[in-house]
Amino acid sequence: MTVETPTRHSPLAAWQDTLAQLPTGLQVRELPCLTQLTLRAQPGSPAAQAVEALLGMPLPGPLRADMSGDVKVLWMGPDEWLLVAPEGRQDDLLAQLRSAIGDEFATVTDVSAQRTTLALSGRLVRTVLAQGCAIDLDPRVTPVGSCLTTVLAQAPITLVVRGEPEDTASGVWLLVRSSFASYLATWLVDACTEYRGANE
Repeated sequence: MTVETPTRHSPLAAWQDTLAQLPTGLQVRELPCLTQLTLRAQPGSPAAQAVEALLGMPLPGPLRADMSGDVKVLWMGPDEWLLVAPEGRQDDLLAQLRSAIGDEFATVTDVSAQRTTLALSGRLVRTVLAQGCAIDLDPRVTPVGSCLTTVLAQAPITLVVRGEPEDTASGVWLLVRSSFASYLATWLVDACTEYRGANE
């Protein structure tokens, strides 16, 4: 008997054309099916140190993210981090982490199917997000590397400042649960309505 591996589908596959037609001041693209692993460990513990040695970076502290490596590390709580890597890395990364942790007290869980990621850039990022989120994206308030769990238009999100929003190579990441993805895409499109045709 042949066992087929389920194919993962992007929560926003049907939205690609719509998102591509947003005003030029806001670029939104989905980064679908990224590997996402939740790490629970006590900061500074042998398990946390083992993970840091494996990743080659310290686990970031409160409200911060390290986006420099192939594996991005987002602080999610006092003893919780989200590790984000390219698609298809789940099994390999899980095995490496569990091997590094060994018998030390920590847990690593594959949560890749829970969320999708939206990458936002352009001069309108702050303006549009301000319509539904209380987070101030001014660099003096939320500098590059900030990682905040908040609400955007009543949808729970994790917001990561990868660079200046105007920088098309980095900008802002929004990690949203798959069940809220279409709702959030709808909101982003509606929030941009008044900017269509302006300075295009």
